[in-house]
Amino acid sequence: MSESSTAHGDNTTLPALRRHFEDLRDGTHGGVVTREEKEERFADTVVLLRHYARRVLEEVDRDLLRGTGEVDESGLTRTEDGGLTASWTLSWPEQRAAGVSPITLEAHFERSTHHPHLRGATVGEWPLNVFDDRQAAAEVPTLRAIAAADLHNFVFQRDYRIVPSITRQDAADG
Repeated sequence: MSESSTAHGDNTTLPALRRHFEDLRDGTHGGVVTREEKEERFADTVVLLRHYARRVLEEVDRDLLRGTGEVDESGLTRTEDGGLTASWTLSWPEQRAAGVSPITLEAHFERSTHHPHLRGATVGEWPLNVFDDRQAAAEVPTLRAIAAADLHNFVFQRDYRIVPSITRQDAADG
């Protein structure tokens, strides 16, 4: 990775995008070349992202779903096409009753792609070039944007009533 890929001040998005472009240019993923090595890197990335993905979904649950949600994770699994995927989801009663998907943060490395990506249930694709905890933490704004966009799109598909903080008054609210 070039030195300039970290010279973006507090903007954590540009270094990740630059790593993505450098990997495309070099035909690598975090310095490795073979599919097997890239999949090993991806497995490590899933471990690094786990805490941050759960944290983002727990924030949404606490702030918008009034703690009614349930965070679940798939673990690393092989896809039908031979790729790899891992996902973290947030479901809650109103979402299930409305018949929409849960908020989803998915890391995936499809067989036909050069390297992994992030996406949501309704939002895609963002390059996933994470190789250490600092880089994983820097993905929090992207994970938050994916989660927020998914929730917005579910409201758009149904209506605002799937968001408990909008429809319920707690005693603590005054």
